[in-house]
Amino acid sequence: MYFQHVYDKTLAQASYFIGCQAKGEAIVIDAKRDIDTYLEIAKQNNMTITHIAETHIHADFLTGSRELAKVTGAKMYLSDEGGEGWQYEFDHIGLKNGDVIRVGNLTLEVIHTPGHTPESISFLLTDHPATNEPVMLFTGDFVFVGDIGRPDLLEKAAGLAGTQDAGAKQMYKSIEKFASLPEYIQVWPGHGAGSACGKALGAVPSSTVGYEKIRNWAFQYGDNEKGFTDFLLADQPEPPKYFAMMKKLNKVNRPLLIEVPKHAKLSKAEFLDAYEKGIKVIDTRNKADFAQGFIPGSINIQGNNSFATWCGWMLNYDEQFILVADESQMDDLTRKLMRIGLDNIYGFIDNVNDFGFELEKAEVIDMDEFKTYLGKPNVQVLDVRGATEYETGHVEGAENLFVGTLKDNLDKIDKNKQVIIHCQSGDRAAIAASLLHKNGIRVKNFSGGMAEWKKNNNLTVTK
Repeated sequence: MYFQHVYDKTLAQASYFIGCQAKGEAIVIDAKRDIDTYLEIAKQNNMTITHIAETHIHADFLTGSRELAKVTGAKMYLSDEGGEGWQYEFDHIGLKNGDVIRVGNLTLEVIHTPGHTPESISFLLTDHPATNEPVMLFTGDFVFVGDIGRPDLLEKAAGLAGTQDAGAKQMYKSIEKFASLPEYIQVWPGHGAGSACGKALGAVPSSTVGYEKIRNWAFQYGDNEKGFTDFLLADQPEPPKYFAMMKKLNKVNRPLLIEVPKHAKLSKAEFLDAYEKGIKVIDTRNKADFAQGFIPGSINIQGNNSFATWCGWMLNYDEQFILVADESQMDDLTRKLMRIGLDNIYGFIDNVNDFGFELEKAEVIDMDEFKTYLGKPNVQVLDVRGATEYETGHVEGAENLFVGTLKDNLDKIDKNKQVIIHCQSGDRAAIAASLLHKNGIRVKNFSGGMAEWKKNNNLTVTK
């Protein structure tokens, strides 16, 4: 058996390439959208991708299953579980609990493991040339290392009222099914630390059934179903805005993107014309460089591992946008964006000084200056972290306005006061500062945030 774990650290998303070397056949599970990765693996190992599978209808990334099927001719094996409303709306081979997929000498048994979503399935793999006992379980967003999938996404992100309580109860039953498996079986989940699909995912890529039964919180409740469901639903992070769109696009027919697109560097005339038409400018530079001089109205979303997630919060799927980035970064940034379906890149520029603008600057303050504003009646302090982070500990007097929903809550900002913002370590505050600046609200950014505040043993309060 050939096995390769393919990990996208920008979305903390795992996919799997598994092949039978004797037959030269391979299956890809939960493919990302830039499929050249899997094509290269197949080429290097003299294999043909004959099967493509998914664990569920994903909400956090746009899968590449259909692109991969288009290029390779492989069949798609997708869940037909979950009942009405939870079916893929394009041609595929439907899977039910107990079905078996054969890839050369390998078999993958389908186990229906609802909870995260009603149609979720896991794949139990047996390498028959070596043994007739199963050796690996691919769990998708069911069981992670140290955590389990959240059942509240459908309600919070997709607006499907009442689904989180039903999902939590389904998850309890699925966990019982998982616990009955042999403890030696390797567990390969769909996500790692940093994913918004759970609240406490571990950083290591895989686990075993036995390890999870000992260390994963979900297996410590015994017969206490209510305690389990209450804890599962409590303190989950805000689901990114784009999750609802991913759930839709992964279910229905949509345009395919077979290759990673190339984007043109805009001339001065092209950029100025687009800028005058109101096309949004996303500046991907480091927050410190951005603060020293930026094009008026541009939003600072640094091109790091969180780039796609924050673009998913800030951009609409029907709008074009321009990137400020070096040409050498464009392939990487394009891949990050296409993995969540943000394909409307109008073009890019690489130097903000080339267009005749009087560049604006962000006002960044240190902790000593930040302290001078606290408690004053003419000052509004905004903590732009998530609600759970804020409630765990915040600066006394600070108000919580999460950066992801900030543009929908501008009416909560008092323009007659000096606005001070901060987050945990500065990245989210940089986004928030640029967004507020775009909307005519001048702010001071305490870039050190709660990390620096706590490091210096300053007091925090809880809510």
